Amino acid sequence: MNALVELSDAHVVYRARGGGVFTRDRVYALTGADLAVAPGETVGVVGESGCGKSTLAKVLVGVVRPTSGTVYFKGRDLWSLPAAERRATVGASTGMVFQDPSTALNRRLPVRQILRDPLDVHDRGSRAGRAERVRELMALVGLPRALGDALPGQLSGGQRQRVAIARALALDPDLVIADEPTSALDVSVRAQILNLLLDLRERLGLALVFVSHDIQTVRRMSDRVITMYLGRIVEETPADRVTDRARHPYTRALFSATPGLLDPIDPIPLAGPVPSATRPPSGCPFRTRCWKADDRCASVMPDFSAASHPGHRYRCHHPVEEEQSTRDLVRQSLPREPP
Repeated sequence: MNALVELSDAHVVYRARGGGVFTRDRVYALTGADLAVAPGETVGVVGESGCGKSTLAKVLVGVVRPTSGTVYFKGRDLWSLPAAERRATVGASTGMVFQDPSTALNRRLPVRQILRDPLDVHDRGSRAGRAERVRELMALVGLPRALGDALPGQLSGGQRQRVAIARALALDPDLVIADEPTSALDVSVRAQILNLLLDLRERLGLALVFVSHDIQTVRRMSDRVITMYLGRIVEETPADRVTDRARHPYTRALFSATPGLLDPIDPIPLAGPVPSATRPPSGCPFRTRCWKADDRCASVMPDFSAASHPGHRYRCHHPVEEEQSTRDLVRQSLPREPP
């Protein structure tokens, strides 16, 4: 099946704020990203804060242009298109749900107008047809029609996120990016929004990229899980294997931090903070926190290796054995007592 969107060796480098013109640091937000998303597929993206998850999401929908590399959308080089054609193509085929609905929605516009705006911008349908589409969208996400005249400030957090999801679906897109869509919501509301996204994915046949630091939620939502560390994709795993068959030490450490309640274990300890994205370590970026690291890790960035299972690849010189339990890894990673 042809990819809906595909990244090839995509890099994003920003100029850091502060400092003089000649001394300003570079922020390596995304480095060498290769990723393809197929129609109807759900890809989860996990990693600690600052690892490049949101940058990857914005590159996928054409909000951020890569410093180098290529973005193919439906087989076409996205950034070689004329600006107007690129906006029309991507804008009509993608939707994005942001982290905080209280800031993602215009506080001065009623719900009805917020949902109508994409239809107006892309000149979809007649006046009566747009009004009908707004009613359809509200019903699709479970919002009462009476809330059409309400302002965002009059809604609960869950209702605001439903509006944001409805807006993302207004143009019947092929791809929706959900960037931490539940992190700003109360715990009691998160399950409702996640279930809504799952239901919409099935009903509409959407491709979904689900970005979150909540790794257990990503596992539940996704077909594939992408692990990112310091701007790099370090592992790509089928979701049903990511908990106990992941090969990269960082992926195992992430999932050990939220173990099941029936078989609790101590998390795999990671020494020290994530290195700065302005001065990433040489070789493998994870080596400064990895209990398996050696001189080779410090000098050579590992290429992707294929695991025994189709669709599973990782970048590590010293991968975890597939059958090795996380409990064993916890014991291995603990600092050894001096003799």
